[in-house]
Amino acid sequence: MTFEIFKNVLIEKSNLINITITEEQIQKFYNYMEVLLEWNEYMNLTAITDPKDIILKHFIDSMTIAKEIEKNKSLIDIGTGAGFPGIPLKIIRSDISITLLDSLNKRVKFLEHIINTLKLEKIEAVHGRIEEFGRNKKYREKYDYATSRAVANLAVLSEYMLPMVKIEGTCICMKGSDIEEEKKIANKAITILGGKIEKINEFLLADTEIKRNIIIIKKIKNTPEKYPRKPGTPAKEPII
Repeated sequence: MTFEIFKNVLIEKSNLINITITEEQIQKFYNYMEVLLEWNEYMNLTAITDPKDIILKHFIDSMTIAKEIEKNKSLIDIGTGAGFPGIPLKIIRSDISITLLDSLNKRVKFLEHIINTLKLEKIEAVHGRIEEFGRNKKYREKYDYATSRAVANLAVLSEYMLPMVKIEGTCICMKGSDIEEEKKIANKAITILGGKIEKINEFLLADTEIKRNIIIIKKIKNTPEKYPRKPGTPAKEPII
């Protein structure tokens, strides 16, 4: 895809979610896509390789949570993979301080390369398991926001996210459709871990039939010290 076609598609889709994008930001997104596709030839970074799908399902989808985040706050993106939603958020919201966390070191190397290539500031990529990070005093309850996209069901995700945010901090869970049953099952875990569902935004992604849900969980009390449990346990034995 040429830069001009890319630019027109990105602007059109950004306008549909009420986000104005600059020429400099468009260039960063284009460079991001090019590097992603180049590295994807020898690394499993994304199954989505059509440029228009990358724009919609990676870039625009990531940007849908931008207006949930207050100015000059800190955010951890858990299980970020190839950098979604963290890097698109950083491109359009330079004010946010972002930590990208992933358990696979080769993906972290890719993220570090992207950060350097795009000359992004106030963003770091770190390698580790979220269960270990959640017990590390350097990171535990230090963030204003935690977010995650397509990582786990809501009960498990709550055990990953809530230990990371401060009291009055916010977890932004990016989900697809049909979340009602998942939400019911997760209510116990969210309460035990110190959270409360504040709202759910349901919408169709940028003039498509793709349904999305953004679940906003507010942290109202400290997470008990026993959580998160050791690596692998939340997924095997969710709090239900």
